[in-house]
Amino acid sequence: MFDYEALRLIWWGLIGVLLIGFVVTDGFDMGVGALLLIVGKTNTERRVMINSIAPHWDGNQVWLITAGGALFAAWPLVYATSFSSFYIAMYLVLIALWLRPLALEYRAKIDSAKWRIVCDIGISFSGIVPPVLFGVAFGNLMQGIPFSLNNLLMPSYHGTFIQLFNPFALLCGMVGLLMMILQGCAWLMIKTTDSLYKRACFIAQGSGLLLVVLFILGGVIVQNIDGYLIISNINTNGVSDPLVKEVVAIKGGWMLNFERYPVLWVAPIMGMLMPLLALLFVRLKYDALVFISSSISNTAIVLTAGFSMFPFIIPSSFNPNHSLTLWDSTSSELTLNIMTMVAFTMVPIIFCYTAWSYRAMLGRLDTKLVEKNSNSLY
Repeated sequence: MFDYEALRLIWWGLIGVLLIGFVVTDGFDMGVGALLLIVGKTNTERRVMINSIAPHWDGNQVWLITAGGALFAAWPLVYATSFSSFYIAMYLVLIALWLRPLALEYRAKIDSAKWRIVCDIGISFSGIVPPVLFGVAFGNLMQGIPFSLNNLLMPSYHGTFIQLFNPFALLCGMVGLLMMILQGCAWLMIKTTDSLYKRACFIAQGSGLLLVVLFILGGVIVQNIDGYLIISNINTNGVSDPLVKEVVAIKGGWMLNFERYPVLWVAPIMGMLMPLLALLFVRLKYDALVFISSSISNTAIVLTAGFSMFPFIIPSSFNPNHSLTLWDSTSSELTLNIMTMVAFTMVPIIFCYTAWSYRAMLGRLDTKLVEKNSNSLY
């Protein structure tokens, strides 16, 4: 169907699409969850917020599940290395993702204010922890993960859980959280009214401005940390073997792709401009355009990270020559061909049913609607 090199590049792009789909769709779910205790002042207001995401949150999570499955199938060595390196962090993300359905489904099962508070805390936890930890993970990827491979390509992690939370990684974690908060505010602006709408507008302006500041600060730091560069590679006749190349770490190395291909600057520029444009649309009350601007901003930020690291997926700070790239850590050509046929069939279907579900659930929610349908809504 495709040659091996093309397949490797296609799957780098497809996994990027899945991550962007997750950031845009599940992003507003997590953003609304993170804002639940801040924006929602009463039980009814919080129910409005919860019901705004109720028809979509489980479908949106499919993007993350699919991305994880694709990572396992297309880049098995990347999957093994990332899970061994971020083992505890992944457990925290899973705990957060477990709490969300439990809290959403059982919140209204017990008529107790204390029980509802416990569930609300669980929903907020599930909205805050994953984006922070995903941001921290990307921050560590850009600095290099201290791992090595043995002759059987089994990864060994040489760091600790605490070392993951270094200053740059925490900065990236805050960027991840602000991306979701802005997306959540944008969603509330198109789905709610009255007090909820006004509070979402206020928080959107603050989070959008802070997102731009931290994103620019992160860009400045990236120019002064070590990036990775392949300087030689032994031809293995198409066999994936990450042990047969020579890699060096050089200051500002992650900026080289932007120097070689200036068109890539579109991504970081959009990452800076779109949140500011969202702020303008907030002031103008163009609610749909706020959501579109926020979605483009999140897409651009993900693309910025991908473009800067290309072709590296997990660089190794312990032994740079063991770094994993899309050219030497993929599955076999047959596996990628089969996966490509499935993806070219299923991804459009996912897009279609996602678009249909949003169209079917158009409209705003208010406290009167929730109170009137208290037995059928969350």
